[in-house]
Amino acid sequence: MAEKTIPLLPCRTVQPVVDFYTALGFETTFLQKSPYPYAVVERGAIELQFFGMKEYDPKESYSGCYVVTDDVERLHTAFRAGLKTAYGKIPSRGLPRIGPLKDMSYGMRQFLMTDPGGNSIRVGQPISEDQTHRPAPKETFARALHMADLFADSKEDLPGAAKIIDRVLGLTDERPTPEQELRLLVLRGDIAQRLGDDALAERLLTRAARLRLTDAERRAAHDALTRLAELRA
Repeated sequence: MAEKTIPLLPCRTVQPVVDFYTALGFETTFLQKSPYPYAVVERGAIELQFFGMKEYDPKESYSGCYVVTDDVERLHTAFRAGLKTAYGKIPSRGLPRIGPLKDMSYGMRQFLMTDPGGNSIRVGQPISEDQTHRPAPKETFARALHMADLFADSKEDLPGAAKIIDRVLGLTDERPTPEQELRLLVLRGDIAQRLGDDALAERLLTRAARLRLTDAERRAAHDALTRLAELRA
């Protein structure tokens, strides 16, 4: 037998959700208004179904799903381009939004996006045969990066991630390596921007841009440098 799982996700109104996924290159294969709102969108092997709930609050949503792909880079690039065309910019906060592409400590390279219904769609590609959580490093700044990444771009607890980073950036008896400092500043600036504190984001990202890194450090910090350029564009 061949089985297939199809997520059924809630939203307040169906049409804005359909429009969002259309921008991502999905095709609407079913749409009804009565006896209740319902829609099906498909892109290749990805199928998502949505139902309308009048009293539903997207900002309070905890629903979502994980999409596993063998080309996460291509999907991230395509989705960002589609959203920029549809919305005039790439939305990074509020609803809808799309996050950065990064390697996670559980063996996945992934990004998160949230549709107008508040549904969190994780899109990832395995980069290791082991998808279990790695133990947190013991070194101060490596541990902070490990935990802050999980809070910001897995748990989606932005204030929690900010607290972790602020604590280690305020240390006076230990200093991060230039690569660690860059990653901490970029992630904290990203969080500040997502939380609507543009002034703080600008200060942190400017500080990150002024750091001097060796070629090896720049290669190791490729994702952070890419995100820095996106945030300062």
